[in-house]
Parts: sequence; structure tokens; C-alpha cells
Amino acid sequence: MNVGIIGSGTMGSGIAQVAATANCRVKLYDTNQAALDKAKGSLEKILSRLIEKGRIDADEKNRIQSNISYVYNLKDLSDSDLTIEAIIESLDIKKKVFSELETYVSKDCIIASNTSSLSIASIAASLQKPERCIGIHFFNPAPLMKLVEVIPAIQTSEDVLQKAIQIISDWKKVVAVAKDTPGFIVNRVARPFYGEALRIYEESIADFATIDNAMKTIGNFRMGPFELMDFIGNDVNYTVTETVFTAFYFDPRYKPAFTQKRFAEAGYLGRKSSKGYYSYDENGRKVEDSTVTLSTVEESLKEKIFNRILVMLINEAADALFLNIASAKDIDNAMTKGVNYPKGLLAWADEKGIDWCVSELDKLYNEYHEDRYRCSPLLRKMNREQKTFF
Repeated sequence: MNVGIIGSGTMGSGIAQVAATANCRVKLYDTNQAALDKAKGSLEKILSRLIEKGRIDADEKNRIQSNISYVYNLKDLSDSDLTIEAIIESLDIKKKVFSELETYVSKDCIIASNTSSLSIASIAASLQKPERCIGIHFFNPAPLMKLVEVIPAIQTSEDVLQKAIQIISDWKKVVAVAKDTPGFIVNRVARPFYGEALRIYEESIADFATIDNAMKTIGNFRMGPFELMDFIGNDVNYTVTETVFTAFYFDPRYKPAFTQKRFAEAGYLGRKSSKGYYSYDENGRKVEDSTVTLSTVEESLKEKIFNRILVMLINEAADALFLNIASAKDIDNAMTKGVNYPKGLLAWADEKGIDWCVSELDKLYNEYHEDRYRCSPLLRKMNREQKTFF
């Protein structure tokens, strides 16, 4: 199978590696020769490290590398069976690239976007054959993260959807099919992990380290929300939140936080700038703050923090199911395989009890009287009928 990848940044290069590992013939395209050279050098280092770790041998490294060619002319993708775009999150730029690409590829070529939040229907509308367009959203780093969201636009044909699912499955990834709505599954459902943590901080309930510690020690999350925002980059994370907030017609559930906006404006982006909610050394390792004494924080406070963030995440997952964004299985797969949550949120709701979820959300709503804390109608219905998700 011939695969064209548009954009040789971290994501594009990662997708190219995944496809090449699956024995596809890959052409990685970029207008910048220096970027292509960098991508080639990065792949060399990644594969060499895999050899050192005993994950692959030299023959496998050579096979993967020989499956990728580097091109700087879009016409070179003309023999592609599938193209995946992984460039800047600009609808206008994506539309322009897709319109040109369609003039070169065959009528049967699937044209996909790796966008994390933009409308697939809008991107598809730039094509003469919009039914060939689909969203195929990988997570970073693409070779390691198991989840891929597949997002059909309203124009996408059933045949293209099924082919895309089969291709990604053949690449040994877990597919979650999502409706073409802002943020799809992961970037929609995960918003409270960041937003509610920021809200707790802004209310002076707890500092960054305490909130992170609560989510890791009680919830078994690998990273706390502030550590994760620093890892992603406050500029990137804020932009996604703002995009989702605007796309949902300013629904208060997705309202961005001024704290994160100010950190992004100050250039406190996290690991990549050596300063975010925490400080980092030149190797990106967190510099421990000796003034932080988590042992003095009451367990009851950490439990309260964890429960508040968790129930908001559960509410978002339940609402995604209520609005048919994806199946219950795909929603839970998306959160465990896409962002490494310790449990699926809907399974977690079953474990905590649907009555507990409704009660906790109602407590928050009664305290704040903000629509941000409205309980999903699905949770209320399930509570009345004493049902569970699984």
C-alpha cells in the first residue's frame, strides 16, 4: 500500500514510522528540505535506540527506513492509496493543501486529516470528491500511543470509513470511531482534567503540586493535570481549550482559565521553555521545589480534589455518549489508550455508582449555580432506572 504523509514534524514523522513498520511504502512530504532532513535524522536515532533496547534488530531498522522516501513536491504523492495530512491547525491552509492534492491523486485515494479539533466536514468541502475525506487522528508519540480516532464527516462514504478502520487496525492500532464534533472524543472528554484543576487552583483550594499529587496518589493517573499541561505545552493546551469552547458556542463547561492564558502569554509554556507551572532543567526534568511539603496536606482535601475532577470527567464522558459522539466502549478505550487514564471513565462511573455521580454533580451545581456543573441527562436517566454503563 502506498501512503503519503503531508508534514514532516513530530506527528507526521511518527505516522510515517507507524505506516512503514506495517510495511507500507511511505512518502513523507514537506516543503522544507531542512525539515525533511531533520525527520530523517530523528528516525535514525529512534530506530537505533530501539535496537539498543532489543525491540528491533538491524534488519528491521533497515526495512523500516527503506519503506520511507522523503519528497518536497506534492505531485510526488500522486500514486498514494491513502494520504494523511499532519500540518498546522489552520482550516484555510488545510483546505488549500487538500484542493491541490486532489488534482494529483487518483479518484480512489483516501484523503485524511490528522486534525485534533477542526471540522472534518469543512475540510472535506474543499474537495471535488468530499466522500473520500475522513479524519484519522493519531496521538503523540504516534508509534507508542495505541489509540487512533477515526472521524467520518457527514460527506464521508461508508466504504471509505470501513477502509480507514481496516487500515488503521492493520497498523496494530486501537480504533475509536467518533462523530465529527469539536474535540472528537479525547480532546472533548479530557477538558475537565485541566479546566477543573485550574478552577480549583484559582479558588485557592490547593496549589499545583497538591492537585497533581491528589490525582496521582488517589486516582493513579500517571501525571497530574499541571504536569501534563507543562508536558503538552500551555500554549497548545490553551489553544485546544479555546477552540473547543468557541466551537461549542461558548458552553461554560469548556471555558478556558485566565491562569493558563497568562502563563501562555508570559511564555511559561512548560518543559519546552524550562518554565511552566513547574521549573525544568536543560534536559526537561522537573526541578523539585524544596518548599513544597505535601505531607502536611490532609488526605480528605486530596480526596475532595480527586472526586471533583473525576466526576466532571465522568459527566463529560456520559454526555458524549448521550449525544452519540461514540460508543461507550470507544469512549473508554479512547481515554485509556489515547491519554493513558488508569480506567475508562464510564467504567469508573459504574464503580463509584451512578447515584454518587449525580449527587456529586448536584452538590457542585447547588454551590455554584453555574451551567458548567449541570449533570448529564443520561446520568440522571440511568440513576432513575438503576442502570450501569457496562
